[in-house]
Amino acid sequence: MLMELARQITWAEEEVRLFHYRTKDMVEVDAVLETTDGRIAGVEVKASATVRSDDFRGLRLLERQAGDAFAAGVVLYTGDECLSFGPRLKALPVGALWRLAL
Repeated sequence: MLMELARQITWAEEEVRLFHYRTKDMVEVDAVLETTDGRIAGVEVKASATVRSDDFRGLRLLERQAGDAFAAGVVLYTGDECLSFGPRLKALPVGALWRLAL
């Protein structure tokens, strides 16, 4: 999944850099996208048909640390619904990667 994300970045309208985020306490975010103007989005990939609030642990930490630069946090999962877990935190079906611009 992350390889598909990296591939899609190559044809994005805006230049985006791709990173991985992990703290010393092993809290992580699978992919962090950063635009040239400093906006940040985090992406977590879950091989599950359900999403829990705890699945956003790394994204919430990234949101706190990035402050206003944090644009969005997304958990991609195998379910069917788009779900909100906060103003800038969403769970999206994995198929959204092919249908939506992140």
